[in-house]
Amino acid sequence: MTEEKFLVAKDAYLKAGIHIGTKFKTKHMDKFIYKTRPDGLSVLNLQKIDERIKIAADFISQYEPEDILIVSRRENGWKPVKLLNKLTGIKCFAGRYPPGILTNLSLENYMETKVILVIDPWPDRNAVKDAMRIGVPVVALCDTNNQSNGLDLVIPCNNKGKKSLGILFYILAKEFMKNKGLIKKDSDLKQTIEDFTEE
Repeated sequence: MTEEKFLVAKDAYLKAGIHIGTKFKTKHMDKFIYKTRPDGLSVLNLQKIDERIKIAADFISQYEPEDILIVSRRENGWKPVKLLNKLTGIKCFAGRYPPGILTNLSLENYMETKVILVIDPWPDRNAVKDAMRIGVPVVALCDTNNQSNGLDLVIPCNNKGKKSLGILFYILAKEFMKNKGLIKKDSDLKQTIEDFTEE
């Protein structure tokens, strides 16, 4: 695959370690694994990561920002999802997701959503269960050790690393804003990958 076809430079992906998985792999994630390193870590296929991010960006761009919810129990995802929220208006929930906020009308933090994106379907399982209960599509970032039951779209990636999550949400913000006509080209986005990753 040629360099221009990637959503960001291949080097940027590699530097962020978006393709470095875990030592554990599930049958669900097998088709995204490129190889297993001598140290036992699985390596995800960069081309498939890039393709899936593009599919996810195009998919969520069909919705209005207020109809999209991103959930991140994992602390490494808080900074990038909050920046994405600031740039796009997409709702985000950083921290422990209390079950029922999508299904229980009597909760004061009840919210409606049409699509949900979770950083990791395991720690964010309450959000996945709520979404499944009301028939809302679930997009999930999945590492080599994740299961994909109940998920509508899997984005294979290192969903634990700060840099990996940073680059992923940088790309999602950029693609979403381009698809919505908020920016015309990549260079119109003033924020850099570093803004999504650095403290």
